[in-house]
Amino acid sequence: MDRQEVEILAIGAGPANLALAVAVEELAGPELAAQTLIIEQHDDILWQRGMLLPWTQSQVSFLKDLVTLRNPRSEFSFLNYLHSIGRLDEFINLGSFTPYRLEISGYLQWVAESLRDVRIEYGKRCVSVDPVVSDDGGVHHWSVRTADGGQIICRTLVIGTGRDPHIPTEFGALPRNRIIHSTEYASRATALDPDGAHRILVVGGAQSAAEMFWAAYQGFPNAQVTMVMRSIGLNTYESSKFTNELFYPSFVDEFHAALPEAKEQLLREMHRTNYAGLAPGMLETLYREMYQQRLLGVERLHMITMTEVTGARLDGDEVVVSLTDRKTRRTRELRCDVVLLGTGFVRDMPKLIRELAAAAGVSGATVDRNYRMNLPPSYTAGCYLQGVNEATHGIADSLLSVLAIRAQEIVYDLLAHRKPAPAPALALRTS
Repeated sequence: MDRQEVEILAIGAGPANLALAVAVEELAGPELAAQTLIIEQHDDILWQRGMLLPWTQSQVSFLKDLVTLRNPRSEFSFLNYLHSIGRLDEFINLGSFTPYRLEISGYLQWVAESLRDVRIEYGKRCVSVDPVVSDDGGVHHWSVRTADGGQIICRTLVIGTGRDPHIPTEFGALPRNRIIHSTEYASRATALDPDGAHRILVVGGAQSAAEMFWAAYQGFPNAQVTMVMRSIGLNTYESSKFTNELFYPSFVDEFHAALPEAKEQLLREMHRTNYAGLAPGMLETLYREMYQQRLLGVERLHMITMTEVTGARLDGDEVVVSLTDRKTRRTRELRCDVVLLGTGFVRDMPKLIRELAAAAGVSGATVDRNYRMNLPPSYTAGCYLQGVNEATHGIADSLLSVLAIRAQEIVYDLLAHRKPAPAPALALRTS
C-alpha cells in the first residue's frame, strides 16, 4: 500500500486550495511548501467542470484571481498567465473585466503547473479521514485514505472540495441516467443523440439552469426544451455597487462579528446577488430568442413559472413529472425524456466533513474566524474548511472574491499553531 507523510494535505485542487498553495509558497517558505501536498480526484484541473461551455463567462472580475488582492506583484496573477501565453493584448482589447470560464480554467491549470515546491497528485480520491490517536492520548495527525488504497498522514488538513450537488427528493424514483445535474452537464449531455427529437426539462430559475436551457437548445436542434421554476420569472443578479461591497474580503470580519439575526438578514437579502439571478447578457439572449420564436410561430423554448415539481416517475420509456401551479394548486403531468437539474448544492456540510466531525466527537463542523475547525482540546492536528462557511463568514465564502485573502489568513494561522508533534507511530491507531 502506498503510504506517505506530509505536513499539510489539501483535498481538492480547485481555486481555494490552489490559492492556498500559492500562499504557502509565497508566505511560508520552501521548507513547508515542500511538505505540502494537494490531492485531486480528477486527472486534470477544470473550473466549473460541469458547466465549462465555450461561451460561458465568469461573473467575477479577473482581479479577484488567486493572488492579486493579497499580492498584486505575484507571478501567479491572471494577468501574468495571459502574458505568459501571449494573450494579454487580446484580453485587454476585449474590454471586459470578466474572462470566459475557459480562460479561468486554463489559468488554474497554469498555476498548478507553475508551483515550485507544493506538489499535486491527480487521480487521488479521498474516501475517508480519521484522527490518529497517539500514545499520549492526543491527536497530532490525520490519516487520509484514497480510493486507490493509498494512505497519507498529515498534521494539517485543508478541505476544499466544495458542496455536494442537490438532487431534490422528488426525483428519487428516477434512474440516474435520466437526471443530469449542472455539475455533470458538459460530460453527460454528450451521450444524447445530437439529432434526436428530445423532450428536455430544465428545473431551476438561476444561472446554471438558464445556461443548460440555452446549451440544450443550441446543442439539440430538434429538441423541445422546457424550463420550470418556482419564481414568477427570470431575474438578473442584484449587482448594485453598494451591495457588491459585501463581497470585499474585509467584510468577512464585520459579518463574522454580527449578531445571529443580522447574519440571517444579510444572507437573505444577498441571496439574489449569487443564487437567484442571471447575468444580464444571458437573460437578454433568452428573451430575444423566445420573442423571435413567437414571432416566427416556431417555438422550441418553453418556460413554466410559479410551478413546483411535486413528483417524478418512469412510465415505460418516458419520464413523467408532476407539476403543481403555485397560483391555483392545480396539478398536471409533463412527459419528457431527460431532466436537467439547476438545483444548486446541499446547504449542509459535505459528507466528508460531517464524517470527520463525527470521528472527532464534535456535534457539528464549525470553524473559528481563521477557518480552523473547532476540535477537542486533545487535538493539535488542525483542519481548515474552505468554501463551506457561508453561515459564519458570509455569502462570498464559496466565491472567488475572498480566495486570496482567506489563503493568507489560513497560512498565518497554521504557522501560529505549528508546534513540534510526536512522530506518528508505525502502527497507527485511529479513534
